[in-house]
Order: sequence, then structure tokens, then C-alpha cells
Amino acid sequence: MGLANSGCQTSLGGQTLPSAYYLNDDVQFFPAGPEEQLYNQREVLEQYKLEHEAQQQ
Repeated sequence: MGLANSGCQTSLGGQTLPSAYYLNDDVQFFPAGPEEQLYNQREVLEQYKLEHEAQQQ
């Protein structure tokens, strides 16, 4: 580990330490989404089935 590692995360004694500029960094926000990965596909298939049943009647 050298002294040129400013502005990055560093590891010291097994601990991960934040950069010296962490208070000025942009906040990374990932909004919560559906837990199921195929949520959109499932919704589209259900909508298709409903439309198909409506056309059959």
C-alpha cells in the first residue's frame, strides 16, 4: 500500500477504510424493485391471457 492511494478505498489490517473524500462523494441510490427477476414477463403473460380470454368470449 502506497501513499499515492488517496481518494480510494484502502485496506488496513483487514479493515476496508473509506476514502478521505467520502463526505463529498455522490450518493448511489438504487430504488427497491420487485424481488422476482421475471416480474415484468409474468405481468405481460397475465395481461396477454386476460386479453386472449376476452377475445374468445
